[in-house]
Amino acid sequence: MTDTDDRQHRSLLQRIAHRVMLERGLIPDFPLQALAELDEIHGPASRTEKSTRDLRALLWCSIDNDDSRDLDQLTVASPLPSGGVKVMVAVADVSASVASGSAVDAHAGVNTTSIYTPPRNFPMLPERLSTDLTSLGQGEDRLAVVVETAVDGEGGIGTSSAYRAVVHNHAKLTYSGVGAWLEGKGALPAAIGAVQGLADNLRLQDRAAQLLKTYRHEQGALELETIQVKARFDGDAVDGLVAEERNRAKEIIEDFMIAANGVIARFLEGHGFPLMRRVVRSPERWQRIVDIAVDQGDRLPAEPDAKALHDFLLRRRQADPMRFPDLSLSVIKLLGRGEYVASFPGADVTGHFGLAVNDYSHSTAPNRRYPDLITQRLLKAALARKPAPYGREELETLATHCTRKEDDAQKVERLLRKAAAACLLDGQLGREFDGLVTGASAKGTWARIFDPPVEGRIEEGAEGLEVGDRVRVKLIHTDPERGFIDFARTGHVQVGRRR
Repeated sequence: MTDTDDRQHRSLLQRIAHRVMLERGLIPDFPLQALAELDEIHGPASRTEKSTRDLRALLWCSIDNDDSRDLDQLTVASPLPSGGVKVMVAVADVSASVASGSAVDAHAGVNTTSIYTPPRNFPMLPERLSTDLTSLGQGEDRLAVVVETAVDGEGGIGTSSAYRAVVHNHAKLTYSGVGAWLEGKGALPAAIGAVQGLADNLRLQDRAAQLLKTYRHEQGALELETIQVKARFDGDAVDGLVAEERNRAKEIIEDFMIAANGVIARFLEGHGFPLMRRVVRSPERWQRIVDIAVDQGDRLPAEPDAKALHDFLLRRRQADPMRFPDLSLSVIKLLGRGEYVASFPGADVTGHFGLAVNDYSHSTAPNRRYPDLITQRLLKAALARKPAPYGREELETLATHCTRKEDDAQKVERLLRKAAAACLLDGQLGREFDGLVTGASAKGTWARIFDPPVEGRIEEGAEGLEVGDRVRVKLIHTDPERGFIDFARTGHVQVGRRR
């Protein structure tokens, strides 16, 4: 690629995304039958069940990314006499508009997830649904499945329930705006101030989320931090990479969704229903995690122990915050990928090692993930006292398929992030950067440079480098088509701690 191509980054990346999706068995465009079916949907699903509650007056709000329109959940909280907090999560009732076996459902069942790439997003459902008719948009009345749970003063989950309701989003909020305000780094967002009582409610939601978070970590849930970057465009050219930062607003949604997903799993199990669990098994490569701890001058037990790993990670974050994202990434890789597993009444249960829970499902993002749509159909059948809509063989096949396609989608997203980074660095050959070695094995040595936050392979001078070493490198090659960024080592190495 040459400098004359700078303004064509978006079209190049879109072509790469289209090609790689097809190579992975993912469908970039909606089939004509699904689009024709969409034309027959004339509005949002309406209330039909007498048991559906009217909860529109509650101070529901959404918190999501700045540019998100496929809003899957709303949240609200209220104080309990015991000193705890009642947390309520409303999940968009997508299954009311997307019938099982329909052409729209069939397409969703192929990709199984929305795919987010720098040039464009490839939604699981047509945007007229996911960003409008089945989205919990501001100012709209929408059907939802509500998960209600009591959080005690220690962060433990008490009495919980699930039911159908009509809800109303009173404010579309963003992570950046709410997070800065809650942390005292920014002003009250205008959208919050416009709704009487919403500021106090969000403070209560924040308190409940912090209680849930503290309790989960006491049980051994892992607190990991990786660097996630998003391409920034100037017109059609990539002109920067922006690192996404965690904040208190993201923690509200993260902790409320973890709680809701656990409630749904236990609800279905308690009603004798099958479910699709989200599982992260006890790590088979635990010994390598133990070795990493030794390299850091620390110790872990010989057998997998989530609480001990959590405490080790907490110590390392405090001791070396700059390298903690790379340590987190190493641990994530060694933990193994998450997977979907069909579970049936009476069978042994595999839990989620990273969250330190036994009962867990994906249920809170049915606009974006097919397993959540499956879970919603199971939940609504249980609420209506109807038979499960999926048999054993079908649910097992779906679980395997969803795991495989999620892996395909993640590989597409990862390659496109690398391709966008290669576009940004193209034309900067010979420039030197400070970085950190993030991988060193027989397969190669990789370093993450600090500005922009990009990872590439050290093709020259990698001998003797180890993970955690500081290194200065020179950019020698980029290939956006393949997502390649190559460096040569040029500077002094500050050896990381080893024992």
